[in-house]
Amino acid sequence: MKPLFAKGPSLGVRLLVLVVLSVALMVVDARFSLLKPARSQMSLVLMDAYWITDLPGRLWEGVASQFGSRTELVAENEKLKTENLLLQGRMQKLAALTEQNVRLRELLNSSALVNEKVEVAELIGMDPNPFTHRIIINKGERDGVVLGQPVLDARGLMGQVVELMPYTSRVLLLTDTTHSIPVQVNRNGLRAIASGTGNPERLELRHVADTADIKEGDLLVSSGLGQRFPAGYPVATVKEVIHDSGQPFAIVRAIPTAALNRSRYLLLVFSDNRTAEERANDAAQAQENLDAQGGGPIIPATVPKLVNPTAPAAPAVPATTPAAAPAATPAKPATTPAKPAAHPAAAKPPAAAKPAAKPPASAPATPVGRE
Repeated sequence: MKPLFAKGPSLGVRLLVLVVLSVALMVVDARFSLLKPARSQMSLVLMDAYWITDLPGRLWEGVASQFGSRTELVAENEKLKTENLLLQGRMQKLAALTEQNVRLRELLNSSALVNEKVEVAELIGMDPNPFTHRIIINKGERDGVVLGQPVLDARGLMGQVVELMPYTSRVLLLTDTTHSIPVQVNRNGLRAIASGTGNPERLELRHVADTADIKEGDLLVSSGLGQRFPAGYPVATVKEVIHDSGQPFAIVRAIPTAALNRSRYLLLVFSDNRTAEERANDAAQAQENLDAQGGGPIIPATVPKLVNPTAPAAPAVPATTPAAAPAATPAKPATTPAKPAAHPAAAKPPAAAKPAAKPPASAPATPVGRE
């Protein structure tokens, strides 16, 4: 009876044969290139096996990376949003500081053109009434502000102070319907009255003759005739001039030069409100006080009147002039005494001129002495 399982080589023999075969293949593969085609073909066959055996590990890594990446991305997204918000806030602050710096520089440049004393003020409020154009500034009576004080920005006049509080003031803008200001055309000096219209972008010139020399683009400046605004400040620019043959007055519309709706920092002008007569009287009184103290330029009564007030210092010059150049200008001593003939104190220079004649006498015989 034939056995069910035939006996073969033992396991040890088989292992030894496989080890020897493996070593021989490794030696042949390392030393020679005969097995490269076979290895490449076997790699194609075994590639699917590699992919299948590596699939569980790759699936686990993919799932873990998906959950981990999402968490990290959410955290990173929140962090970037927070940083973006902070940077935007800083950027807005820097933009505001930049604009504030520009406005302050404009104010400094404009204040350099102002002859009067000025002080910077800041707008802190506006009148909620839409029919009045008034603003509130952070300077008041404690800061020296007075009623009627002019207010301007970096571009031109804005208005005047109409109400005082201890630490704040209310300013009436030029465009208010109750406000008017005397102006003149900068080009030819034509005088007119600029009145507010209730529109922050428009002024009107009242009672301008139809034949008046005014045209579009003319600059209107304050004339100073109202004794309230100093003369020479820009007020508006003429935008439109309408001539109607049937009307005695022309319609003149102008645009304020000041940024009434945009200016945040303003200038308060502390001008001299005295009249010309008062200023002259004060100047004369100050001169009298100075003269009484001996510091004024007063001419004594004993000194005769001269055409040139600096003539009393002139006699010192002729006394040294003949001695300095007697030989080069011999004709000067003859003409110099003629000037002090009208002045008794000037008769001394001829006596000083006599010693000046000795140097030519001590010199040896010259052609001039022979003559």
